[in-house]
Amino acid sequence: MLLNDGWKLKGFEIGKDNEAELASPKMLDRFWMTALVPGDVHSTLIKHKLIPDPFVGHNDQQCQWIEDRVWWYRKKFNFREKIAADEKVELIFDGLDTFAVVYLNGLKIGSTANMFMEHSFDITADLKQGENTLAVKFEPVSQHTVHNINMWGNYGKERPWARKAQMNFGWDWGPRLVTAGIWQDVRLKKYKQAKLESVQAQTVELSRETAQIKIDLEIDNFNKSEQLAAIIKLNNQTTELEFKQEITASRESVTFTVEDPELWWTNDLGPANLYQLEVELMAAGIAVDAYQSEFGIRTLEVEMVNQTGENVFTFILNGIPIFAKGANWIPVDNFFAAADNSRYVSLVKLAAEAGMNMLRVWGGGIYEKDIFYQECNRQGILVWQDFMFACAVYPDYNKDFMDNVAREIEFVVKRLRNHPCLAIWCGNNENHWIHEKKYTMGEIDYRFYGEKIYDQLMPELLAELDPGRLYWPSSPYGGNDHNDPNLGDQHNWQVWHGLIEPRKFGEEVKEDFSVEGVSFKNFKKDQANFVSEFGMHASANKYTLSKNIPAGEYYWGSTEMNYRNKDVHHEKGILLMEGYTGRPNNIVEYLNYSMLTQAEGLKYGIEHYRRRRPRTSGSLFWQLNDSWPGTSWSVIDYYLLPKAGYYYAKKFFAPILISLNYDPGNPLEIWVTNDLAEAYQDQLQFQLFDFAGQELYQITLQIEVAPTASKLITSLNLADILPAGVTAAEVVVKLSAQQQGVPANLYYLVDNKDLRLPEADLSYQIAAEQKIILKAKTQIRFVKLEIPQKEVVFSDNFFDLTAGETKEVTVRHLQNKEVKLDKLEVSSLN
Repeated sequence: MLLNDGWKLKGFEIGKDNEAELASPKMLDRFWMTALVPGDVHSTLIKHKLIPDPFVGHNDQQCQWIEDRVWWYRKKFNFREKIAADEKVELIFDGLDTFAVVYLNGLKIGSTANMFMEHSFDITADLKQGENTLAVKFEPVSQHTVHNINMWGNYGKERPWARKAQMNFGWDWGPRLVTAGIWQDVRLKKYKQAKLESVQAQTVELSRETAQIKIDLEIDNFNKSEQLAAIIKLNNQTTELEFKQEITASRESVTFTVEDPELWWTNDLGPANLYQLEVELMAAGIAVDAYQSEFGIRTLEVEMVNQTGENVFTFILNGIPIFAKGANWIPVDNFFAAADNSRYVSLVKLAAEAGMNMLRVWGGGIYEKDIFYQECNRQGILVWQDFMFACAVYPDYNKDFMDNVAREIEFVVKRLRNHPCLAIWCGNNENHWIHEKKYTMGEIDYRFYGEKIYDQLMPELLAELDPGRLYWPSSPYGGNDHNDPNLGDQHNWQVWHGLIEPRKFGEEVKEDFSVEGVSFKNFKKDQANFVSEFGMHASANKYTLSKNIPAGEYYWGSTEMNYRNKDVHHEKGILLMEGYTGRPNNIVEYLNYSMLTQAEGLKYGIEHYRRRRPRTSGSLFWQLNDSWPGTSWSVIDYYLLPKAGYYYAKKFFAPILISLNYDPGNPLEIWVTNDLAEAYQDQLQFQLFDFAGQELYQITLQIEVAPTASKLITSLNLADILPAGVTAAEVVVKLSAQQQGVPANLYYLVDNKDLRLPEADLSYQIAAEQKIILKAKTQIRFVKLEIPQKEVVFSDNFFDLTAGETKEVTVRHLQNKEVKLDKLEVSSLN
């Protein structure tokens, strides 16, 4: 019985709420405001226009008072059924954010202090046949946390004590909006005789012909029934298995064989085949409980040392080494409770369409909603799953806190472990790395609080609950310095933050805030095995910014424009642009230059990492998405409008990558990277054009690249191919393959600010079926298509055209709404 409807909400000053009165069934709440459930206080107040939209201008500052109030939810519901002697009823809150006290019919039935887990209450004895009253009191975070100024934690000293989304307290890409409320479903569930506590399904052995599947059941036989059995079904379109397992203990395990299994693959290697797993618990021949989930037959391990003895960090899927291509994932909204499922579906699908095969759920947000993992299962995307600890020390000396965390870890692991997309558990985000640096620099003089969580509690629980999956203590982690490129995973923040890497434990932490120090060209120095964070800012799209900046403030350098950027050092982005595009002088240049710099920077770094395959085996850039309409590292802005970096990703993450490795003064190296499980044979063409479209040089190469490998094809000297009187600033290189589906790649041989581009001669027309046809008479740099509408996606955008080239672009709306093609704007840098 779902209890999401009919809730009321009211706020009170601390100490001004009478608990007995407000929890009482006799309390008159007729004039309380109606509340969104699932939802949160902020979203409810926005709906009733009691606060301004916190995402517009500085309005978030007008909403800070909300976190200092006590908030009460109330609802009435009717329960007409009788409860038999062998039955019990549980009241289940799938998510309460965060410090809550729950009342039923005026009786306090429990309290909560963790938003990340389900809270269940046995209400068999207290539920009335007829009308019942539920009340939930949410207390301010400040009433339950310790403000210890001696312990480091970015964005607020109170947040490490609260088991809630850490980004609620603000981050360098979003505002402080500390939420409260019933953020997931509320339901009653009646059980008869026994219940399924948990089901675990694992592929324990795999060959071409068969798969061994192990099912572990945990049962609560609360009525001491002696006639329990489980019927287990596993089926897909071509296979169906069913068998019956007699239950003799609270934990049961059975292994069975699937003939000719259809395997689950990442989207670059094959179909993400899914089976439907169904478990039905029977008592004396009557079904008393059931479990259903998608299940993928696959094996996954992480290779740490390769066959030649080198340290690596390579995910091996069904025996195939993969290159992890993807991005970091943050909550889809600051008010994630009210975020629609379609937002998740769109973002995961966009990630798959960009060739991503892995997303990292970052440790300062939430363990995501079911829809996220379901979509990753279906789209063939692996998930690197952080536990929710980020950029702070955590009070591992406090028993209540540790008990709370232990319950959280057990719940989360049991909830997520059956998803075939789940690749790795990671203890925290950057805590090991930051603490060691702070200790070395003398900023702190105490031990690493939280170490007991990551080095003891988590591995012990995972050894019991999910032993077949890698647990990694932190990100980054490994080696002599937790950010050592020679061991484990690495966060490359030399680019953007100017960190001088690598360093070793105990060495001084150095930074270089200069054009050269933050330049994306530093990526090529990186010899990391697996890069799980790196990136740079780009502006949100014009439509997104203009909708959220007050009138008169939409200009480069305005206070409101600066407020969109939550990073401390705004100069970093200017330095990056100064080195590649030059400094912007107005808002149009800022949008273009920041997007181009981000896109070209990501391309530069990721092509370098992919050329290093198999030594380097993963690049997850920071970040895929936004939680509000700001300026950040994302490649898709808050209105789900992709930036230039997203469209570049569709090319640099393609399974077959043809790339040019070139820096002035060095040869032009032509590389081909093959992420497929079979060899790649093709005919490759290298062409050098001037900006009027004249071909200055051409070479055709027959190529063959082994499966899951990267290969240097040939090298060329620029002096040998550049005609006399023509400079590197006046030419473009085009790499293309004969096979369909392999993206062509364009390269300029100088920085964008040094190009001698002609005035653009570009025409376009809108054709039937949502198509735009563009034709270039000169070299066109950075063609930008804009429609002032949310969730509009083009088949390609922010692209270059060579002189004489015609290109067809299709456009669609993510929710299949009509696209305002009559509002189309087309522009380019030149």
